[in-house]
Amino acid sequence: MAKQLGFYFNSDICVGCKTCQIACKDKNDLPVGITWRRVVEYGGGDWGKRDGVMAPKGIFGYFISIACNHCANPACVKACPTGAMHKGENGIVSVDMEKCVGCRYCEWACPYGAPQFNDEKGVMTKCNFCEDLLAQDQQPACVSACAMRALEFGEIDELRAKYGSEVEIEPLPTSEITHPSLVINPNRNAQPT
Repeated sequence: MAKQLGFYFNSDICVGCKTCQIACKDKNDLPVGITWRRVVEYGGGDWGKRDGVMAPKGIFGYFISIACNHCANPACVKACPTGAMHKGENGIVSVDMEKCVGCRYCEWACPYGAPQFNDEKGVMTKCNFCEDLLAQDQQPACVSACAMRALEFGEIDELRAKYGSEVEIEPLPTSEITHPSLVINPNRNAQPT
């Protein structure tokens, strides 16, 4: 069996430009409403008295670029009643359009919102790790488009050996649910899950 592929994301250098999101949408010709890779901004803070006046304190914000994490224990695969959602030998979780009945169980099961329903086709769609580009020894579109080089891909064991195994940051769910094939370099303001 081939080794599990995964993503590395450096939240500390991401500027939230969404070029990865646009590259994915363009490369896969995704319709309005379907976005396989999403860049979200997460922020917060608190209020406290300063000179007798309530003022913001501890304000923080950072970006997360997220797509399907091709999890070791994919909830979408378990939830699929037809076997359309499946995990290949390289660890890539894919949708077999011939088997998909559009029930959306995978969408409801995935804590990352990766599977998305295509109304026109009546089936589920999701990141396929740009398998066609990988077959040509090219990078996934999101990775090659990132101007800040905040995204990388590779065998998850190699990425973890190089960057560690951090993945527990807000607003992502705990990794215990699906064991995502993802490593994150947290932003200096990152909040733990």
